Amino acid sequence: MKGFIQGSHFKDEDSLDESSYVVQHFSANNFYPDKERIKIEKHFEKVLDVTDKFNRQSVSYQLSKKDLIHSWLKYKEGFSADLVNIFLKEMGAKPDDLIMDPFMGSGTTALVCQMNGINSIGYDIMPISTVSINAKSNVLNYDVTSLSKIRNALAGLSVPHNYKKDTPVITITESAYPDQNSKFFSYIQEWIGKFNFSDIEKNLLTLCVVNSLERCSFTRKDGQYLGWDYRSQKVIDANASRVARGKKPFPIKVVRDPICDGKATVLEEFDHVISDISIIQESFKDNTGATIDYKQSSVLYELPKLPDNILKGAITSPPYCNRYDYTRTYALELVYLGLREKTIRDLRQSLLSCTVESKSKANELEAFYSSIGQKDRYDYILKKIQSNGAFQEVMGALEKRMANGDLNNNGVVRMVDGYFTELAFIYAELFRVCKPGAYVVFVNDNVRYGGEVIPVDFLSSSFAEQFGFETKEVYCLKQQKGNSSQQMAKFGRVALRKSITVWVKP
Repeated sequence: MKGFIQGSHFKDEDSLDESSYVVQHFSANNFYPDKERIKIEKHFEKVLDVTDKFNRQSVSYQLSKKDLIHSWLKYKEGFSADLVNIFLKEMGAKPDDLIMDPFMGSGTTALVCQMNGINSIGYDIMPISTVSINAKSNVLNYDVTSLSKIRNALAGLSVPHNYKKDTPVITITESAYPDQNSKFFSYIQEWIGKFNFSDIEKNLLTLCVVNSLERCSFTRKDGQYLGWDYRSQKVIDANASRVARGKKPFPIKVVRDPICDGKATVLEEFDHVISDISIIQESFKDNTGATIDYKQSSVLYELPKLPDNILKGAITSPPYCNRYDYTRTYALELVYLGLREKTIRDLRQSLLSCTVESKSKANELEAFYSSIGQKDRYDYILKKIQSNGAFQEVMGALEKRMANGDLNNNGVVRMVDGYFTELAFIYAELFRVCKPGAYVVFVNDNVRYGGEVIPVDFLSSSFAEQFGFETKEVYCLKQQKGNSSQQMAKFGRVALRKSITVWVKP
């Protein structure tokens, strides 16, 4: 049903009208002009494909959580290996080609490429990505006999009765673990450091610990924040304070029951990875020889340094423009890996602008491009961004909504401005480094703030076309998104697309 255009009314998922995927009114109550958004909506209608080819599991971690190797890190923001395989085939990627993932996350794109004998390159600033990618990329290099010995040593590991240290915490992770688990995670970290393992074995075991932390804690990743179990000391203290002030305690919330045991969970994880490694090594007796060129860094400052025309394609999912703060939701993992309050705050600012705390990177980008002798290119990209009518309309609408008191946080305006500006720089650089015929695939969600719909998929595609790409297809999932309860109460419901944009360099 490519190109079908009808209303934008939200319905329950089971009874969605399949014609309701093109927005007809972007501004609730006609508060702000939306002719530029309607213009790009009509422009990209011809390539919109509402499809069964992908679903919510395809564009999330769900399909990968049982897959060999891809389940080694429960990275909720990831996408499936199946999705990567589909687009590698569609773009005709072959050995000796180079594929990029600008936001590598848990490394799904890179690992699928490696198993297909295809070289990859990519970046991520999150330390958990580094641990995950290093562990997975060495899957053919592990000695299973040695890993089995480590497993036996781990099974016999016990925390001494007189051990006093606890797992380090920062403010938002304080009292995250039962006492037994807190001491175990501190002790195993010391044990890994002292034991006579190889570096890749230490990293693999560290990943198993990192992947166990949440299940052994009183927390759960819950949208923008960590959700807390009622049994945690944090909630107990907060409820005592509320009752003392004459307020009702927080509702009882159970994140899991029981809270998992630290040692048993890490051992289970390690058994799982050893099993996966054995199966994969048996299936790939001849090393594919494919390389993964990964760097823990921001793609904003790495892409401009690459030469022209080197990529066969790119497959990625950037952080969404949804206010989710990965430094908070992954706080347990970051703290375990040695980050503390200030380092995490700095990391938050280095992320693609996707939280209300994000500050503008415009001055940093200008200084960076100047430092590499590319100030003219910076000016060219910025001029293109400023000439995008739909983007300027979005920013004008949000600024007026802010003045009208319609935004629940005024930082949304700065966040959206930074988000699309930074992505546009990435789109421009991707066009330069892609070979003719290269595919660029982005998974993303549309959003709505203060009654203003922001068509992330079509707006991104309009930027991509400004820099020279052609939009081949915008796959739209049948399962549309809803809105926050606050927006629905004030502005009504509007269905939001979850899309996969596919661009081609002519």
